[in-house]
Amino acid sequence: RSRHNMWGIIRELVSDGVTVFLTTQYLEEADELADRIAVLNDGKIAAEGTAEELKRLIPGGHIRLRFTDPAAYQSAASALAEASRDDEALALRVPSDGSQRELRSVLDWLEAADIEADELTVHTPDLDDVFFALTGDTDQPKGAVR
Repeated sequence: RSRHNMWGIIRELVSDGVTVFLTTQYLEEADELADRIAVLNDGKIAAEGTAEELKRLIPGGHIRLRFTDPAAYQSAASALAEASRDDEALALRVPSDGSQRELRSVLDWLEAADIEADELTVHTPDLDDVFFALTGDTDQPKGAVR
């Protein structure tokens, strides 16, 4: 509760035109509050930009399609060769940058093929993913920050 109250105070200050310089190890906080973010690695700026700009720097975004009809799943899996399959969950993971253009392309393809996905979700890298990619610290558990 205190953290969310503090976030409200920071947002109010910013809306009043106050510049707030925030240092944090909590990347969720930076994602939520910062207009611009600088990622530091060994005391040097590894990258800077908006949260969305930084997230687009690294791969890992995808569109996840889940099916309940095994035939629809097989048809989609056969046609989307670049998708990784999860046969147990009847789900496909299609690489994507999360853009509207790519989402529209997948939806148009499904419609043209008369294939109905029961669930579609778009996943983009988060700032933890960005931090680990930029600092080369890939063996740390998700959420750990130096």
